[in-house]
Amino acid sequence: MTTVDVPHSSRSVVLTVSGVVEETADARSLVFAVPDELRSRFEYKPGQFLTLRIPSDRTGSVARCYSLASSPFGDGDPKVTVKRTVDGYGSNWLCDNVKVGDTIELLPPSGVFTPKTLDHDFLLWGAGSGITPVISILKSALSQGSGRVVLIYANRDESSVIFRDELRDLAAQYPTRLTVVHWLESLQGLPTPDQFATLAAPFTSFESFMCGPGPFMDTVHKALAEAGVPRNQVHAEVFNSLAGDPFQDAAPVEVTEEEAADAATVSVTLDGETHELSWPRKQTLVDIMLAKGLDVPYSCQEGECGSCACTVLQGKVEMENSEILDPEDIAAGYILGCQAKPLTDRLEIEF
Repeated sequence: MTTVDVPHSSRSVVLTVSGVVEETADARSLVFAVPDELRSRFEYKPGQFLTLRIPSDRTGSVARCYSLASSPFGDGDPKVTVKRTVDGYGSNWLCDNVKVGDTIELLPPSGVFTPKTLDHDFLLWGAGSGITPVISILKSALSQGSGRVVLIYANRDESSVIFRDELRDLAAQYPTRLTVVHWLESLQGLPTPDQFATLAAPFTSFESFMCGPGPFMDTVHKALAEAGVPRNQVHAEVFNSLAGDPFQDAAPVEVTEEEAADAATVSVTLDGETHELSWPRKQTLVDIMLAKGLDVPYSCQEGECGSCACTVLQGKVEMENSEILDPEDIAAGYILGCQAKPLTDRLEIEF
């Protein structure tokens, strides 16, 4: 049995695995029991993820992000789904070792791959385990929204289809609102942008959300552009392995008198409240917010997960790593709080 008793940071918690579901030969779901006193911390939006701390003989631990495949509306305890990847230490360890009753340390839900409203019509794209955040959005939109949902789901073959029975049941339950299109490489080969553009053509007014391997996402992006879908209707989830340790509390920010004198001023709106902060030029936005005891959303602090994405309403920043943001996102004012440092004297930012 794998047990963790004490969390390694003030932000992380230890939860018990209440269920293990073997989804396919190389994918399984882990369900976590959330005690009443932690319910508020584990409220989540469709499409968000959990960050798990996985033991490692070599490094002590590794941190991995896994999307919530459950819906916050009626699915009960949160569930993540893990698919083995070749040479993937985290996924293979979770698939080989975790049993019901084990405990795992994790960070509360995070991520920005989530619809602003569930009343849209949705064109959803998933490939392999990329179905996990997508099915959370799909189930939530069907139960809480009023629009149509079209899912295009690519896999190697029929045996690779995660949530096959659940998707079939949902299609039967919502026959006029849900359409599921399976793309199997064993039958149809790898999809091309032209083929996906043909599938997307009737749904160019729908909001598109996609998750899957890089080549799949590239194909979908090209297909949607070819079909004429506006860029602001296209949303992609991107996961990268984390090099750092998000389970360590951030070190205190040390600021010299000279840095304090030259600091910018920022007005930050978080959870409806506005805070006026001094922002030294060498510190990131997440650093200064943590130093003030604010519950800023963040996970990796490496610019790789998007948890700390926010919007600049006034002023300018520089960022070391912003690859997870599309040029269109940056043009619209989106920044990563863990990477942003001030360029102007006065800024206004909203989470």
